[in-house]
Amino acid sequence: MQHAGRAAEIRAVGIGKSFGSFQALKDLSLDIGRGEFLTLLGPSGSGKTTFLMILAGFEAPSEGRLFSDGVDITDQPAERRSSGMVFQGYALFPHMSVEANIAFPLKVRRKPEQEIRRRVAEMVERVGLKGHEHKLPSKLSGGQQQRVALARALAFEPGVLLLDEPFSALDKSLRGQMQAEMKRLHEETGTTFVFVTHDQSEALALSSRVAIFNHGELLQVGTPQEVYERPGNRFVAEFLGEINMLPLRDVRPAGDGVRGLCEDREIALRNAGGGARTDALLAIRPEHMSIAREPGPQENGIAATATSSTYLGSATRLELTTRGGAKVTVSVPTETARQALGEDGGVWLTWPQDRGFLLPASG
Repeated sequence: MQHAGRAAEIRAVGIGKSFGSFQALKDLSLDIGRGEFLTLLGPSGSGKTTFLMILAGFEAPSEGRLFSDGVDITDQPAERRSSGMVFQGYALFPHMSVEANIAFPLKVRRKPEQEIRRRVAEMVERVGLKGHEHKLPSKLSGGQQQRVALARALAFEPGVLLLDEPFSALDKSLRGQMQAEMKRLHEETGTTFVFVTHDQSEALALSSRVAIFNHGELLQVGTPQEVYERPGNRFVAEFLGEINMLPLRDVRPAGDGVRGLCEDREIALRNAGGGARTDALLAIRPEHMSIAREPGPQENGIAATATSSTYLGSATRLELTTRGGAKVTVSVPTETARQALGEDGGVWLTWPQDRGFLLPASG
């Protein structure tokens, strides 16, 4: 077991978990770096919370091994692991004050009374709850209760902090505040954070890396930019926000990228990834596309017709159909939309050659 106060390095090797005939996790291997902020992201039932419970020691894997700083902790009970846990419902003790809730894990570990008082005061200050020390949880707002849960989990300086959808009960504005608070606490403490969410924007905003789960499988791990701009498969591409997909034929290597035919128009892509294949899907995020009367010299472009527009103030969201029948969505400045859209709604959809990536045409 790692020493308290030092970020942990975690290694999961071939982790599987079955509940009867249902396989919740399948052969999962993952390294979690010391001091990183890793988010486990996926839809409900994807296996992310099951993996978190295995990391915490609340669930035993059906197969595979788990290591912390090189020590096998697979069979180690939760109370012997140096990990803090923040639950979805906070799990505060209702009869205890803020101060007593934060002090609880320190008392369980039989820390000296003077150290407990010092540490509690430090955590109260750090999470912005000065003046609320003697209140019961029922007298606090949702955001304040969340801060108490964070302070309690960090009070004994765990090697890793595990967070199970801690913002799910908060309204949108409060979620934003707590996300900023979480990021600040991670930077200040240097603790390894493992965070579970199904909120894509939350994962991209908070994490140093994101691990994407679906049907018990780990599909991709990478920085927020990597998984968003270079998804490894179609599920990841579609799960992480809006995506436009256009069929690409006769794909062939060309310099540092590929060329192919998109609705009989030559398209060039640089650093597109996806490997060599004859047919593929060209995937482009809506914010990387624009509309124009004609494409520029270093741009790709295909003809399309606007079928509907939604005014969003400074931006206008356009739904378009290409000549080949593909549906495309773009969001462009409202003034650009006004200038480019002719009476017949005909425009060129354009995008830079270094934007877009290849995905398999099927599967």
